[in-house]
Amino acid sequence: MKMDWVWKAVLIIFVGTIILRVAGRKSISQMTLSQTVIMIAIGSLLIQPVAGKNIWVTFGVGAILVVTLMLMEYFQVKFDFIEQFLTGKSVSIIENGQLDEKNMKKIRFTVDQLEMKLRQANVSSLEDLKSATLEPNGQVGFEWKDDKKPATKKDIADLKQQIETLNQLLNPNISTQSAPIEASENIFKEVETKKHQQIHPDRLQ
Repeated sequence: MKMDWVWKAVLIIFVGTIILRVAGRKSISQMTLSQTVIMIAIGSLLIQPVAGKNIWVTFGVGAILVVTLMLMEYFQVKFDFIEQFLTGKSVSIIENGQLDEKNMKKIRFTVDQLEMKLRQANVSSLEDLKSATLEPNGQVGFEWKDDKKPATKKDIADLKQQIETLNQLLNPNISTQSAPIEASENIFKEVETKKHQQIHPDRLQ
């Protein structure tokens, strides 16, 4: 019994991982139409050698697909009209708090589909939104109404300053000093410094 399929399978995983790594690290939900088509083609192509096709021809075609994808992305960066043709543009589906029925019919996007995506983003009511767009990758971007926006760090700091000023006016003899805030671990900073700010067990490193 021939066992050449074993080393072919191992080689396919290894080379396939390299090819997809070069292609980019976007998930399927973040890909544009052209990226999705090429990724599906690569996935279908990589399994061909197990069925008896020439493995090196397969890898060569896979490399050509990735290079084509990279060239397409390069030209999209350079030329707006190519980006609009290959990727498309964002489409407004909620404007000034109202559903844009014309655009939704044009892109064949239903209210149920919109509500599903908004629920995944923890939006409980369409009435809370000022505007929303359907992005080229299928994701929904949205903007809260002014009275529904969560308080930012600046909002809280301004409110705290106003309270301290009011307390100072009402009680001029009492000094108000803010307690120092202890710095907490910032996992984004670790990406820049390439080391943990806090020591973790070796088994979890």
